Amino acid sequence: MDARALDWQNLPARQLEEPAWAAQWDTLNAARARLPFLSAYAMNAALRAFGRGDERLLVGTQGGRCAAMLLLQSTGRGRWQSFQPSQIPLGAWVAEPGLQPQALARQLLQGRLGLALVLSVTQVDPLHAARPADTPALRATDYIETGWIDVAGSFDDYWAARGKNLRSNLRKQHNRLAADGVACELVELRAADEMAGALARYGELESAGWKAREGTAIHPDNAQGRFYLELLQQAAGRGEAVVHEYRLDGRTVASNLSLERDGLMVILKTTYDESLDKALSPAFLLHHDQLRRVFGEGRVRRIEYYGRFMEWHSRWTEHKRVLHHLTCYRWGWLQSLRRPASA
Repeated sequence: MDARALDWQNLPARQLEEPAWAAQWDTLNAARARLPFLSAYAMNAALRAFGRGDERLLVGTQGGRCAAMLLLQSTGRGRWQSFQPSQIPLGAWVAEPGLQPQALARQLLQGRLGLALVLSVTQVDPLHAARPADTPALRATDYIETGWIDVAGSFDDYWAARGKNLRSNLRKQHNRLAADGVACELVELRAADEMAGALARYGELESAGWKAREGTAIHPDNAQGRFYLELLQQAAGRGEAVVHEYRLDGRTVASNLSLERDGLMVILKTTYDESLDKALSPAFLLHHDQLRRVFGEGRVRRIEYYGRFMEWHSRWTEHKRVLHHLTCYRWGWLQSLRRPASA
């Protein structure tokens, strides 16, 4: 399909709460990537928690069929970008597989956004939209490298392929805990009525660490806390939320918040108890036991981190790719005057 053939509607973003529009959004998400964090329920939770209230829903149709939808926000006079709170890994847009974001952006710059000069589609995953070549009116810029794990074969084979230092370190930690008589337990939570407690425990760990000092920790009374609680409860009602906790003698010392759908697990956030003996790595203990369970169950085929690839990621996977921003200009000469979306 040619994006130039679409007819566009420019609606308030709150229209996505309407069941009909939400269903259209989810249909398009399913057609391309079926990512749980790009579902309409996740988008609406993000808009309620982080939106300014002036976001727009752009809907492209052809022959009465919805083919593309984007949530956009103004970043200044004549400048627009996809709705992009940091809690959502990719830009808020969905479209039929044949439609590329740069083509959608080019058409929107010509009409439904008024006198729009620049439109940035942020945090695009090349798995779902190939990175285009730069032109005078289009620039693609690196955002971050992100990693993933292909869940194939046995956990023993996967673990044998990890570095010697990681395997030795985790073995020593497990042996020490066993020698000290500490009860170690991996707990998996999936029910909607378990999410509030899980998030409260997550927030307690995060609020005692460096994120609290920077003011970025989850708390039940802040926007992050409200967002993740709504997201996880909504996802759990659909069988798509999973929280893994690592407990020592019954006390939670590390936690992962994840979404799972169709063989894909996305780890959204991880935290751990920073007060423990530095010889222990609770986040690594959690990750090891979580992966062992995931490999053993055979339900998940791929684990995505969707965060900046750090040194610790390289101990668990060698796979990584670059997410990118797309910045489209109404006229090519504008590119020399304006900066593209930055990381």
